[in-house]
Amino acid sequence: MKHTSPPPGGRLLLGAVILLFTLPLVWMVSASVKPAWQLKEDPFSLFPQQWCWSNYHQAVTSMPYARYLANTVCLCCGSVMGTLFSCSLAAYSLARLRWRGRHFCLGLLIATMLLPWHVTMIPRFLLLRELGLYNSLAALILPTFLGDAFFIFLLRQFFLTIPEELSEAARVDGLSEWGVFWQIVLPLSKPALATVALFQFVATWNDFGGPLLYLSDPDKFPLAYGLERFLSSYSDQTHLLMAAATLFTLPIVVLFVLTQKTFLQGIRMGGVKG
Repeated sequence: MKHTSPPPGGRLLLGAVILLFTLPLVWMVSASVKPAWQLKEDPFSLFPQQWCWSNYHQAVTSMPYARYLANTVCLCCGSVMGTLFSCSLAAYSLARLRWRGRHFCLGLLIATMLLPWHVTMIPRFLLLRELGLYNSLAALILPTFLGDAFFIFLLRQFFLTIPEELSEAARVDGLSEWGVFWQIVLPLSKPALATVALFQFVATWNDFGGPLLYLSDPDKFPLAYGLERFLSSYSDQTHLLMAAATLFTLPIVVLFVLTQKTFLQGIRMGGVKG
């Protein structure tokens, strides 16, 4: 397929949109290295008159950043593993296995995507509290082992694009259904799995509602919730707030830059086959 470049007017519009979205990030990074007096006198300037790299050190030492970061990494890793495990199994069943009621279950699964998080918030909280998981990181990790409708649908669409002949040949060679799933389907689905992992990692990294609902011990707070507590304590220290916000945003930006090729490939190859 031949790719054509957009017309000059389209490029100008695209540049304006990119500038609109990147300007707040540029200002945030710029403000994170400005002295406090400059932010009060000239808050909208992009270039610092004095580079204050010590703002980052003050932001980190003003809160238990290392503990928040460790909790966040633990939540992200556990959630990614739970999501990949549960969603890949469910998607494989819906895409490659033949059983009665499969299409009905798929429709019901897609219908659950219409439910907002607030509808299931209270029942889930009561259930996790009865299980004794309240105020533990497990309350945020274990539900990911039960699957996610969007990720199951995304992986199912990708699995449908894998030729069935490969699975049939593997079965003829003596592989079980688990062997076909583990040795044939999953290795061919790395772009889709990487996309799901990236989506879940970012969602967990940015999650504020979950820790707010299930955690009460400050030693177990992740960065998203810790940053809000930092904001309430240092609301008048804008330079420190911007430094903390930059430290919170930087890992996600770096992660996307390093994985954007795989991410876009997984979205593009998700397939439209039904």
